[in-house]
Amino acid sequence: MFPSLEQKYARFEELEKQLQSPDVASDIDRMIELQREHGGLQKVALPVRAYHELEENLAAAKEMLAEETDADAKAYAQAEVDELEAKREQMAAELEELAAAGDAATRGSLIMEIRSGAGGDEAALFARDLWEMYRSYCEGKGWKIEVIDSSATDLGGFRELTFSVTGDGAFLNLQFESGGHRVQRVPETETQGRVHTSAATVAVLPEASEVEVELKPEDLEIDTMRAGGPGGQKVNKTESAVRITHTPTGLVVKIQDEKSQHKNRAKAMRVLRSRLLELREAEANAARAENRRTLIGSGDRSERIRTYNYPQNRITDHRIGLSIHKLDQVMQGDLEELISGLLEFDRQERLNATA
Repeated sequence: MFPSLEQKYARFEELEKQLQSPDVASDIDRMIELQREHGGLQKVALPVRAYHELEENLAAAKEMLAEETDADAKAYAQAEVDELEAKREQMAAELEELAAAGDAATRGSLIMEIRSGAGGDEAALFARDLWEMYRSYCEGKGWKIEVIDSSATDLGGFRELTFSVTGDGAFLNLQFESGGHRVQRVPETETQGRVHTSAATVAVLPEASEVEVELKPEDLEIDTMRAGGPGGQKVNKTESAVRITHTPTGLVVKIQDEKSQHKNRAKAMRVLRSRLLELREAEANAARAENRRTLIGSGDRSERIRTYNYPQNRITDHRIGLSIHKLDQVMQGDLEELISGLLEFDRQERLNATA
């Protein structure tokens, strides 16, 4: 019914067979990766499987109806057919929603990067406020949050902050946060009471598994160094920072948040896989651009997507023309109205594109 869903269902069944293989059972790392992919596909695969089963039951019920001659038995069979057809219509609508959501429906984890932009210390403080906003939203959803790397300022802001979010629906709900976020307010550092404009950028990366993105040792340049910035002995006197360069693409990831070089390397590999997956998906989207445009912006950091106006307690998402006069609540993590508006806009655009 929906080719994209059927492809995911076929992969799900393939994974089920692989997970029963003795070769996989003896390779713990491989088994964990396959289990993770299998679990991610369940949200699509199980409804598709149920739909197939319902169609089989409906076909059997129609066959029984055609064979019945007794009036009472025929009426009973007709009632069963009507019930199954109504249920099929409902399930088809649910599958349409899954198809409209695309790959985001099966992803449960992401990596988010927040960077301060124009505006100096105030921009770094705004980056901190965005982090606290997203953290409150994720905690309200019960999602797991892990800080991967951060670079703080003396005033408590962030030049950069990278963290992961894991949980059912995490990527689906946060996928459209990528882009430029602009704030208009009186900064904490302002003594004259004047409103300033500053900015931060957000990037949302689908977290890639080792199955999705293979990192070949010969493609990696790995350097270790002493970490920089505030942090005392731990930061400055041990070579715990790790920088990985992916030579085929030129992508560079540096992580220094952990005391352990091993942990920083593992985190850097996670971020690098996700950036490579994002790059691959961006190239695929560009190749399809003539047939299907990117739905809500490009996800590029340079694209201004949202303005946070503190004097008017207003937040505006420029992509869908939505303004909400409860910025104070949004900054405390109440993102539901914004996110639901973006998801509905995306859903309608996807359905229109395939109509």
